Amino acid sequence: MPKERLSMRKIREVLRLRHEGGLSHRAIGQSCDIGCTAAREYVLRAKAAGLSWPLPTEMDDAALEALLFPPPPPDKDRPLPDWRVVRRELSKKGVTLALLWHEYRAVHRNGYGYSRYCELYRAWAGTLDVTMRHEHKAGEKLFVDYTGHTMEVVNPQTGEARQVEVFVAAQGASNYTYAEPTWTQGLRDWIGSHVRAFSYFGGVNEIVVPDNLKSAVTSPHLYEPDVNKTYTDYVLFAVMWFSSMSGRIPWGLCVLTPHNK
Repeated sequence: MPKERLSMRKIREVLRLRHEGGLSHRAIGQSCDIGCTAAREYVLRAKAAGLSWPLPTEMDDAALEALLFPPPPPDKDRPLPDWRVVRRELSKKGVTLALLWHEYRAVHRNGYGYSRYCELYRAWAGTLDVTMRHEHKAGEKLFVDYTGHTMEVVNPQTGEARQVEVFVAAQGASNYTYAEPTWTQGLRDWIGSHVRAFSYFGGVNEIVVPDNLKSAVTSPHLYEPDVNKTYTDYVLFAVMWFSSMSGRIPWGLCVLTPHNK
């Protein structure tokens, strides 16, 4: 499977090193941890697109990507997937574009390669109407839940295998993530994971958004769910503890807002 292209942030760095630093393609490759051939390709793509350095300040990543990677003319000999089906399948647990591409190529041997398949899907998805856009302020919301997939842990001494849950806490604005395995989704493990997550992040967010699992919500409701009292007490304690450690008076109490699917 072909490798996915670099992020636009890294491509910007390639162009900066070439034009500002005057580095060779080999030196750029070493600095950006890519091959010199890839570095040369991005520089040539920018030249072919008529781009100069510095790039216009108003040019965002989407505009830069469109200039560097214009879509090729449609190939009538290669069948297009039904993107509506692809989108529906992606909403299922454990389904990825890579998996769907493998299934597509198993049926259409002359179909598109993986990179082009992803490009076409993203181009199609970009034409859909956006019904709601979530905007998150830095440090405001922390989303917590279990992944829904378990992992197997093997005792090296006895060979016994056990399944573990995977707890995940992700910052809403940056997607900065903490994850760890726990034996259960019980209240003790749930609270313990929060202890370690808050310690990892170095503080407590203004709003913690759990899913409606039993350790977090005792009575689910669309508008006024009942949050587990032990869970609420711990989060409030964490706010006060981190505030005392930093020497600051807490500017606000953390709010637990269960997420309704």
